[in-house]
Amino acid sequence: MQYVVVGAGPAGVVAAETLRKVDPAGAVTLIGGEPEPPYSRMAIPYMLTGKVGEDGTHLRPAAGHYDARGITVINDRVARVDPATKTVVTESGASHAYDRLLLATGSHPVRPPVPGLDLPGVHHCWTLADARAIAEKATEGRHVVQMGAGFIGCIIMESLWERGVKLSVIETADRMVPRMMDTRGGAMIKQWCANKDIDVHTSASVTAVEPNPAGPGDKLVRLSDGTGIDADLVVVATGVHAYTEFLDGTGIQVDRGIVVDDHMRTTVPDIYAAGDCAQGRDFSTGGYDVHAIQPTAVEHGRTAAMNMAGIDVAYQGSLIMNVLDTVGLITCSFGRWDGVPGGDTARVVDEGAYRYMCLQFDGDVLVGALSLGRTDHMGVVRGLIQNRTRLGPWKQRLMEDPNRVMDAYVSLSQVAGT
Repeated sequence: MQYVVVGAGPAGVVAAETLRKVDPAGAVTLIGGEPEPPYSRMAIPYMLTGKVGEDGTHLRPAAGHYDARGITVINDRVARVDPATKTVVTESGASHAYDRLLLATGSHPVRPPVPGLDLPGVHHCWTLADARAIAEKATEGRHVVQMGAGFIGCIIMESLWERGVKLSVIETADRMVPRMMDTRGGAMIKQWCANKDIDVHTSASVTAVEPNPAGPGDKLVRLSDGTGIDADLVVVATGVHAYTEFLDGTGIQVDRGIVVDDHMRTTVPDIYAAGDCAQGRDFSTGGYDVHAIQPTAVEHGRTAAMNMAGIDVAYQGSLIMNVLDTVGLITCSFGRWDGVPGGDTARVVDEGAYRYMCLQFDGDVLVGALSLGRTDHMGVVRGLIQNRTRLGPWKQRLMEDPNRVMDAYVSLSQVAGT
């Protein structure tokens, strides 16, 4: 059996390793589109802070890891897939035949239609090459403007702040991390950043980036309110999109990502998809969506590989789960953190201490939660959501005091064990 895995991120690497374990006789080829060993994009900010070197971003840093497992790694970008001949053609012109193909191509950054983003010193923070360019410019005291304060943006923001730059962040939404935090939580994060001397503009957008010979930065970032911010460096972190463009004409169904079933199969026989490019089952809604988080990518890759090798494994769905450290402030969100129609909400907040907990219920089942400034009992919250635990009388007790999630878990566990 000839297996080809396109994409050398967490989903692709785990899939290749799983294929080798479950089918020792199969040929496994892993194709990555960058001139680097397989690495984790989530480690790039740690490289920028100096906490790890470039080799610290590598998913499997041990020398000879892939060779020892009989996994052939090819550094070449895929140009097209031909399901009729069961081949993958790369930009170098090489053709790779497959019996089973996994698409784990991840996503690529979105570049908004803003004039001036092609100027020198404007970068995404998505590849190791981007990180090298940013590290050269983002030195202590220099002026940096970051576009975007979503989940990825806040991770990048912290690494820039640790480098000692004069940092301004522009977010078009009315709050920071709008896809994982409600209005109150987002406002608390913004105030926390202000206390760390980070200038955050929400409900604002960049309208242009212009040359600025007069300085102090060599660029001027124009905002929608008419003001301008000096910048030596502009970092674009305005979101990502599933990388699927090379699939045009293949017959593979693409919506927000590559549409897959519960076995990670696409709409074309013998082709599977996993990770940030795949539109897989959502645990909370039962529908299908793209969850661009590493735990989901890993589970996608493992599930796809098992099914590619003929071992029937159904994917139960991924729980939306984000844990974020924003310059020292920990925030978490799980499941339907923004609530469900007809559901109930319980909140407890201490703005002075930067502590906040919000629970979302559907009947007597906890379906979502978010927290700020605390890490205790987050595993318990996740467990209650994933197990769809019926809370009974504990629902009202949690409505009155959301801090009692551990008490609820212990009590309900004892009842279940009797």
